[in-house]
Amino acid sequence: MVPEEENDGLLDAERHQARHTIAPRAQLFPVAEKFVSVNGEGLAAGRPAAFIRFAGCNMWCTYCDTRWANHPLVEVEGWSVPELVRWVAEAGVSCVTLTGGEPLLQPYLPDLVQTLLAVDDPRPLRVEIETNGSRDLAPMAHLREACAEVGLPGELVFTVDWKTPTAGEAVSAAMMRENYDLLREGDAVKFVVGSEDDLAFAERCADEAGLWDRCQVLLSPVWGNIEPAAIVDYMLAHGLDRARLQLQMHKIIWPEAARGV
Repeated sequence: MVPEEENDGLLDAERHQARHTIAPRAQLFPVAEKFVSVNGEGLAAGRPAAFIRFAGCNMWCTYCDTRWANHPLVEVEGWSVPELVRWVAEAGVSCVTLTGGEPLLQPYLPDLVQTLLAVDDPRPLRVEIETNGSRDLAPMAHLREACAEVGLPGELVFTVDWKTPTAGEAVSAAMMRENYDLLREGDAVKFVVGSEDDLAFAERCADEAGLWDRCQVLLSPVWGNIEPAAIVDYMLAHGLDRARLQLQMHKIIWPEAARGV
């Protein structure tokens, strides 16, 4: 049963975040899980990556496949910035994916990202933030510029959702349109689609926001709602030659696994 406060698809972000605040030590992240696997989606799909999943989200999408991490009573471990950076180093991979939940709810995220971007041994890191599109991305975009200006070796990229009507009408309406103006070629906007109506919605939004010339546009099926072939048919019929079909690789490789992949 969905808790009453979540029925409209949106959560009170401050209340939900407070539930995942760890005391008394400062600057601890509520980590629901961390693991090393291959990127299942995004522009680095197929590359090994270290995943850090933070607990808590301000949304309740109908198709969410990590809903367990958003539950107010989910068990978390408190990890500091040095501890997380050390864990990434021990993972031995150059891709780091910060996900959730909703990572932009974490007040100390800039500290973690800046520290990861400073790593250059044995090689710089590609740090990806996966965000739901409803939280202000400007502080992280400014941080990216500042880190580049001082010559930090790592790369920060954003994968930003644009929620379609299938996610829930309230969720879809909560997107911060200003976020999409902050993106560039190495970033991506992901539309998770469950119907032809969602595909038309994605096409219209990408046109109106000028996404085709700014960043990468990904079309990903709601698992079990729409066949990938139907998405390809729509792309070809509507001339969406700059869109990319995005299948969740981890669901193909490990179809029974809900965590750690």
